[in-house]
Amino acid sequence: MKYVINFVLLALIVVFAYFLYQSIAEPIRFTDVKAKRQKLVIENLKQIRKAQELYREITDSFANNFDTLAYVLKNDSIPVVKIIGNPDEIKSVTEVEYDTIYFSAIDSIRNLNINLDSLKYVPFSNGKIFNIAADEIDYQKTKVNVVEVGTRYKDFMGKYADKKYKKYETGYDPNNVVKFGDLNTPNLTGNWE
Repeated sequence: MKYVINFVLLALIVVFAYFLYQSIAEPIRFTDVKAKRQKLVIENLKQIRKAQELYREITDSFANNFDTLAYVLKNDSIPVVKIIGNPDEIKSVTEVEYDTIYFSAIDSIRNLNINLDSLKYVPFSNGKIFNIAADEIDYQKTKVNVVEVGTRYKDFMGKYADKKYKKYETGYDPNNVVKFGDLNTPNLTGNWE
């Protein structure tokens, strides 16, 4: 009987030790996984933002889908205007000339180490694509182009895409979006900045 009680007590100690370990290890794992995955998603969003800025230099607007973005950046050229003379001086004294030179956009994309073929995919999401939207709005009595690109945490957090993990980080909600840009204001800032 003594051995049975000792065995039961030992089993209970092992079970309680396991639950204690899990209660300590789970928040640490959650924090590590969130930090690693969020960092990679933000890096991809920064590359998309650079690609959108190059696209805007070529077309004077933003791309509203990744296929158009990739096509233009692979096949078009970026105009660079060279100004000869000083446009701030009085024109009767100095003539100002504008010369436009074109550079291949794909060369700039390669120099920035941007892979246009995988750019649209959210890391750790099993093939989900970033949400992308572009529009032209009236902002302070002027027409401006706007863009917004992002994804929800639940798309890349895997098993941690559950509200129960809010207990480890206040403000965590798997439905929150990590994004740059805004469809209501001309702003390319990321919400992580």
